[in-house]
This record gives sequence, C-alpha cells and structure tokens, in this order.
Amino acid sequence: MNENDPCHPRRPFQLKKRIHSFGYAFRGVARMIQCQHNAWIHAVATVAVLGTGIAVRLSRADWCWVILAISIVWTAEAFNTAIEFLADAVTLETNPLIRDAKDVAAGAVLITAIAAAVVGVIVFSPYVVKLL
Repeated sequence: MNENDPCHPRRPFQLKKRIHSFGYAFRGVARMIQCQHNAWIHAVATVAVLGTGIAVRLSRADWCWVILAISIVWTAEAFNTAIEFLADAVTLETNPLIRDAKDVAAGAVLITAIAAAVVGVIVFSPYVVKLL
C-alpha cells in the first residue's frame, strides 16, 4: 500500500483539513451559481417553492418530500456542472464523446427537474384545493 494513497491507514484524521473541505464545497456551489444559467433558474424555483411551502404551512412530511426533491435537482446540476468543467478542461474542440457526456448529464438534470415538479404538484395540490 502506498503512503501517498489518501486511504492509507497511517494518514491521520485532521480536523483543520475537514473544516477546509467545507470551504471548498461552498466555493464549488458559489461557482456553479455564478456561471451556470440553469442554476439561476433552480435558485429562483427553490426560493419560490420554499416561500410557497411556508405560506401554505406544509406538514413536516411534505417538507421532507420538497427538500428531497430540491436537493436532488441541485445535486444533479452540480454533477452536470462538474462534468462540463472537466470536459472543457480536456478540450474545447468538438468531440462527439464529450458532447454525449455533457448531453447525458444535462438530461439527468432534466429528469430530476421533471420529477421534482411532479413531487411539487402532488405535495402542493391539496393545499391549493383548500385555498379554492
């Protein structure tokens, strides 16, 4: 086993490095929001859904579904962004395999966004019916 391996058993746990890793994660989220236009749409949708959830006083169980749906969409967007950054680091020239990888990652975001919208309709429809 190589001592430079990050999983090497002699590599001690370091709290300072774990704290720094949160900073890197927050920087990644900020970078995604800064440069991905679709992340802006997700941000607006997230704020709208959270605001609506507060306004209609979602149940705790419904909040769980809403938060899960929101987090899955954001996770898919983050992976899509990471794939785009890595692909662009490899080459900016047209490459059918890189195009396909980017398209599949974008498709994953689309699938999660549609599923989240369906969850939203299921969760919010009883509250909307009460308001009518």
